[in-house]
Amino acid sequence: MLKRLAQILFPESESTPVEKTNYRLPLATCVVLLEVARADDDFSDVERRDILQLMQDRFELQEEEAAQLLHEAIEVRDQSADLWHFTHEINEGYSKEEKLQIIEVLWRLVYSDGVLDGHEDHLMHKLRDLLNLNQPQLIEAKMRVLNEIRNASPDA
Repeated sequence: MLKRLAQILFPESESTPVEKTNYRLPLATCVVLLEVARADDDFSDVERRDILQLMQDRFELQEEEAAQLLHEAIEVRDQSADLWHFTHEINEGYSKEEKLQIIEVLWRLVYSDGVLDGHEDHLMHKLRDLLNLNQPQLIEAKMRVLNEIRNASPDA
């Protein structure tokens, strides 16, 4: 497994470009989702299930494949000093519209516990910059998610 991680992280390795492309984007996406889920120091079972489901849906993975991807994302992120490499992969692999969808997913993770923690808010602004998005796009995505949450609430 470590050889596979090394191939993902270091482009000069011997893996083929197709292998790197096919695996790097899901891994980068999973790392960013994981980073937001862990920003408040409470990586809940709900957040874990949401990430696994998102990875299965977005990348057409089986449950076991998504679980392995999440496990590898945890290892890779714990060994990485920053998020730039991961957001760079996202910038290279996704359109602006797809990145906006990811930002909405990230906001849903932030609000999955009903609270916006200061660390989460800071991280979302950092990711906005790393994903080459602007402040209005970030806030619009946040407001869409908050409206969804309000409309889904039985008290709404």
